Amino acid sequence: MCGICERIKETKDGKNPFLVKELETGYVVIGDFQHFKGYTLFLYKDHVVELFDLDIETRAKHLQEMTLVAEAVKNAFGAEKMNYECLGNGESGAHIHWHLFPRRAGDIENYGNNGKGPVWWYPMEEMYADSNRPGTEELEEMKAKLLCELDKLLK
Repeated sequence: MCGICERIKETKDGKNPFLVKELETGYVVIGDFQHFKGYTLFLYKDHVVELFDLDIETRAKHLQEMTLVAEAVKNAFGAEKMNYECLGNGESGAHIHWHLFPRRAGDIENYGNNGKGPVWWYPMEEMYADSNRPGTEELEEMKAKLLCELDKLLK
């Protein structure tokens, strides 16, 4: 079972404290690490490797929902710009899932091109440091904020 499938099983079993909301094609979850405040994932419900493996209607619905989640993240966490990644080749396995990064000026400090560039120009050991894990109270606040914005957009 891939890492994303494991997370989805955890979610279905009610054991994923990062779950914000279930949508038709996927699960909205707050990221485990929050260097980029509001970092969120959108996990496709089924184990599918490529977007082009989805039938056209399902793909359109999934992309529409992912875009809606990104807008909600931007609204909830005050992003200046959103970054989108659909990689599926790391520890998590090849399973469609989106990394939605709210970006702000200075968020990669002096790394990259004078502090500008993609999130992966920031040192991984700092991005994934335990100090970037939200505490229980912070996590609940983040989930509530994002859920509120999602619900506004879904009306």
